[in-house]
Amino acid sequence: MRTICIVPFAEAHVKAIAEIEQVCFPDPWTEQGLREELDNGCARFLTAVDQDGTIAGYIGCHTVLDEGYIANVAVSPAYRRQGIGRRLVQTLLEQSQDLSFVTLEVRVSNEPAIALYQGCGFQPVGIRKKFYSHPTEDALLMTVTLETNR
Repeated sequence: MRTICIVPFAEAHVKAIAEIEQVCFPDPWTEQGLREELDNGCARFLTAVDQDGTIAGYIGCHTVLDEGYIANVAVSPAYRRQGIGRRLVQTLLEQSQDLSFVTLEVRVSNEPAIALYQGCGFQPVGIRKKFYSHPTEDALLMTVTLETNR
């Protein structure tokens, strides 16, 4: 069994995460776009790193006041079905107790991701019509309310 560590996003992770983006999404973030998140005070990004240093996946969240919005969760195909996505989401939520809630959108056809998010406490709260392109598809809007320590 491989050991995966969840660590803060760093410059050394940018290239590998951009490659994962290319494989996972029809409209991937660029290396430059990811690099800009390093200096974004409203960004919370975490990286899953294998024991050999390979980047297995990442999660990115943006915050405004006490609200969080998960922009992306991506796991390299070679590392899927190992609980890495769940660990990324759970770690982000554990580190976000200063937030009141976190939201995300997911393709309505992405049943594995919907199940993952529901397992982490997210609940469906609405539909965004034609939110995605390549192909055009509705998004399920999901939210989790956090226990705050304020």
